[in-house]
Amino acid sequence: MVKIVHAQTVLPEDVLEQLKRKTGQSATKDAIAVAVEHYLSCPYTHEEPLEKKLEEVIKKRKK
Repeated sequence: MVKIVHAQTVLPEDVLEQLKRKTGQSATKDAIAVAVEHYLSCPYTHEEPLEKKLEEVIKKRKK
């Protein structure tokens, strides 16, 4: 049997809306589930440290 846990995060509204558009999901939980599944299965996920990518995204958003 698979153990299921509840996880939460804080996201800016515009980021959540972008995530919903990119995943094609209208519900927040479904959009996040699709994004997590993609992240875990994507062969390009581990090419560059995630922290570096996140820092770049944050810098671009602040401009």
